[in-house]
Parts: sequence; C-alpha cells; structure tokens
Amino acid sequence: MTSPISDSLDLTAALVGFATGEITASPLAQRMVRLSALDWMACGIAGIDEPVSGVLRAQAISEGGAAQATVFGGGQVPARMAALVNGATSHALDYDDTHFAHIGHPSVAVFPAAFALGQQLGASLPQLLEAALAGMELSIRVGLWLGRSHYQQGFHQTATAGAFGATAAAGRLLQLTPDQMAMAMGLCATRAAGLKAQFGTMGKPYNAGLAASAGVEVSSLVAIGFTANAQALDAALGFGATHHGEANLDLALQGLGQTWLFEGISHKFHACCHGLHAALEAAATLDLAAPEIAQLVVRTHPRWMTVCNQLAPTSSLGAKFSYRTVLAMQALGLDTAALDSYSAATCALPELVALRDRIEIEPDETLAETEAHVQALRRDGKRFEARHDLQVPISPDQREARLLGKVAALIGTDRQATLWQGLQTGAPLAEITDQF
Repeated sequence: MTSPISDSLDLTAALVGFATGEITASPLAQRMVRLSALDWMACGIAGIDEPVSGVLRAQAISEGGAAQATVFGGGQVPARMAALVNGATSHALDYDDTHFAHIGHPSVAVFPAAFALGQQLGASLPQLLEAALAGMELSIRVGLWLGRSHYQQGFHQTATAGAFGATAAAGRLLQLTPDQMAMAMGLCATRAAGLKAQFGTMGKPYNAGLAASAGVEVSSLVAIGFTANAQALDAALGFGATHHGEANLDLALQGLGQTWLFEGISHKFHACCHGLHAALEAAATLDLAAPEIAQLVVRTHPRWMTVCNQLAPTSSLGAKFSYRTVLAMQALGLDTAALDSYSAATCALPELVALRDRIEIEPDETLAETEAHVQALRRDGKRFEARHDLQVPISPDQREARLLGKVAALIGTDRQATLWQGLQTGAPLAEITDQF
C-alpha cells in the first residue's frame, strides 16, 4: 500500500523509536549479523589491492588527522574517513551481501560506520554488532519505504537507504537521544546520495563508502550541537518526495522491532552482481561444457536488464555486471567464485567472446526478482532447462559452512578462524581490527 509523502510523517518517529530503543533481536538475526560481519571483513581484506581501495586509502593517509579508526590495508585515520575507505574497499569486489527487499547491500554501508565509530568511542564488539544490526534493519525499512520506483529511477539503494542505516548505527553508538537521532536522520537526508549510473566503475563501491561516511559525519555533528530539519526524510520537499519515493509506510513499519527482515539477508557465493547468481545456479545444474552449447537463453526479471546486462564488457568490473560474460565463464570452466577469474584478459578470450555471442538475455515479468530460467540448446539438438530462486532458503548451518569456506578462500584459514572466533566470543575490538 502506498500513500502520499505528506501522509507519511510517522516514518521518522517510528524509525527513531526503533534506533534509540531497546533491541531484542531474534537468535537468528544475531547469528546472521555475525556471519555478515565475517563476510564483510573478508570482502574488505580481499579488496585491499583493488584500484579504488588504493586511491582512497592513499588519500586518507596523506591527509593525516586524528588516528581514530583502522582502514583495510593498514593505517589509522579519522573515523569518517575510515568509514569512507572501508565502505568502498569492502564493496570493491562486489562480493558482499544483498537484501532483495529493497535491492541493497546493507553491510558495506553500515558496518564501516559502526566499526569506525566503535573504535573511536572504545565500544565493545557486542555493542558494535547490536548497533550495526539495528542500522541494517533500518536501512532495509527505509529502502522498502522508498520502493522500487526509487531504484528504477536510477538511485543506488546501498548508498541512499544505506546512509540512513549508517546514521542509525552511528547514532546508537553515540547514544543520541530520540530528538538528536531524528535530527541526524534529517541531516542525513541532505547527505544521502548514489547513482546506478556508476555500476561497473569505481563509483559503485565509492557509493557505499559515501553512505558509511555520511552516517558517521551527521551523527557526530548532531552529538556536538548541529541542528537541521528533523523531518527532512519524509516531509514535503524532503528526501522521499524528491527522490521518487513511494512512501510505502505500512510495508516499511510492519513488525518493526519484533520482526527482523535482516534475517533474510543473502550472501554471495559468486564474485559478481547478485542479480546474476540465480542464472549461474540454474545453469550449473545443466552441467554443459562450452563446446556443446549452440545457444543459451536466460530469462530474468526486467529489473536486472539495466543493472547487470552489459553485453560485451572489457574490464573485470564490467564482467561482474554481465550475464553473457559470467555464464560463458562458467561454461568454460572458470570459477565464478574466484576473484582472479574476472579480468580484462578473461573478457578478451576468443573462446569466451565466441560463446558469449551465443547467449541471449530476455526480460520476463512472470519471474521474481530472485529467479532466473535458463534454456540450453546443445549442438546435438537436445534442449535442457533449469530454474533457480535465490529466496529458496538454506539452513543456517549450511549458510555458515558455505560462508566459512568462502572466507577461508578469500583471506586464508588462519585469519578466518581468528575473526570467526572473535565474533562468536565478543573479543576485544582491537583483536578484530588488527586483522584489517
């Protein structure tokens, strides 16, 4: 159900009450936030050598300032700059988690803000994880309120809704009062930004860093007396009204504080845009090698046609947003979970280019956004088809096992074990950030 923006002024009050109130998270939500923290740190550590990471880290270190928080790759910088660097670095590989309720990446916007401010303030790891969980839940709710029209118009929900989640996490760590939290949300409405036009470039991970940095900045400013329009999220001429928000108030607030939408987070097991994963999972069940394929037809929800349907990318980043490229990679036996599979050299392989041109992508509105249907025609005339839906649940134990394997492959077994043990036991925060 949608309502005019002017009728939805209860949004900020409800979000503020949630962000500043007592948190009673479900056991599953608590387990998932630890898994997502591990996944986020692994993506950040593995992304240290990405060009966007090096540029931002070099800028942060060259600027100097108070040594408040650790950046991936080493070095201590001011908290808001650490949030920027770590947000971009952890999203640089596009291997981090996704929530399909609003098509956003909660972890890369919220965890960098929580860790940076947590270090600055001397927070405990349990306090940090609680604040991050609240922030990621809030970012999903804001994303639902903004709706699909916001995303389709070209706004990157990771950066827009994510900035409000980062603000909530940072504000909770700063122990903002409800009035202050509302002020921070209002100020965030002026800072939240990010465009899908940056997909396939350094600008996409930068969007995540901007969201994290904004959360630290606006919350810290309000804590020392900065004032702003506390209703700038949902008021007339506010963020929703000016950014094609649908004002889905009932959807956004349903069960807030009792039902944890974050439990539905999806983790990536292929190192590319999450919109490609259902097709890869479906095609994998067909067990077709490249020489046998005469044609592949992939049907996907129309929403992904403008997100990850680059037809002939030439870079590693572009490959991560191309159905044709990743499916050709898979058929050629390249590991789509391995980071080094995505490269300019891979994109230029003659056998990949030849196979890529036999792959067709078609929009299908009857499919859910998490579904894909793949039909293969072999050279011997036989046809095969498969369908996969990413929302089909896997057990928490299965998810944990797959994530631990992914993280070990990214950063090594010893580092994985250290981080996972620390997250489970509530180790001193310094023991965790020493691994960055």
